[in-house]
Amino acid sequence: MRRSASSTPERLLCAGAVAALCAASPALAAQSGPSTSDSQLLASDRPTISGPTGIPEPSQPMRRRAFEAMRQKGRFSQIEARAREDRENARLRMAAEHDAMQARLYEALGLAAPIDTKKSKDGHAAPSAKNWVPMLFASSSMPLQTLRNYAAQLETVGGVIAFRGVPGGLTKIGPMAKLTAQILRVDPGCEGPACTMRNVQIVVDPILFRQHGVAQVPAFAMVPGDPTLPYCERDEEVAPRASHLVFGDAALSGLMDEYARLGGKEEVRDAASRLSRR
Repeated sequence: MRRSASSTPERLLCAGAVAALCAASPALAAQSGPSTSDSQLLASDRPTISGPTGIPEPSQPMRRRAFEAMRQKGRFSQIEARAREDRENARLRMAAEHDAMQARLYEALGLAAPIDTKKSKDGHAAPSAKNWVPMLFASSSMPLQTLRNYAAQLETVGGVIAFRGVPGGLTKIGPMAKLTAQILRVDPGCEGPACTMRNVQIVVDPILFRQHGVAQVPAFAMVPGDPTLPYCERDEEVAPRASHLVFGDAALSGLMDEYARLGGKEEVRDAASRLSRR
């Protein structure tokens, strides 16, 4: 069979193309990645990692040991002793700062601070002989002469006048200091620090009003304990409360008689006896 001359180069070109494809096939296979069987083999070789799916539940013995450890006491006796000492020192410093601030306030207003004969050397107010203190719940809206009359009577029985708040708000202590001086001055016309003041405690304590449910004044009660203690030294939840409450503007003797009629005869006996000797 006769062949043309032009067919020979074409055959050579086809042979070259086939050889090039054969040489490139391994590189293409490497770029395309492993086969399906290789992928499965690699996946089977990977380690399985697992972790906790929730908070482990402690056993009963572990819980018991934990609570017993929490209830143990006395392990830090030195720290507790130091804490008690620091608290006592802080209380004494606070009492000293309170007295100094009160003295400066009365001096600035030209008044003499009332002498507190009930307070002992350690800064605590001494309790009443019968542990019941006559207390009048009052307000700055009451007539000044009424407040002065109550102060004169309460001085005889070692009583206390309590206010829920101060005139003008807690940020303005000046009006309350002025009202206190007007109530306690023996001579209402006296001015200056040389004036004689009545020995009657006046406290501003909204907690006392809330504890006894006082919504109107004047109100009278025989309060157990020492109602003049600062808030931090009283436990509001378990603090003793007066067993009775008498409302109305009447003489202190009449308020005590009504209190005794309600069942507080034993509580007012000592105060009523001192008032009768007035």
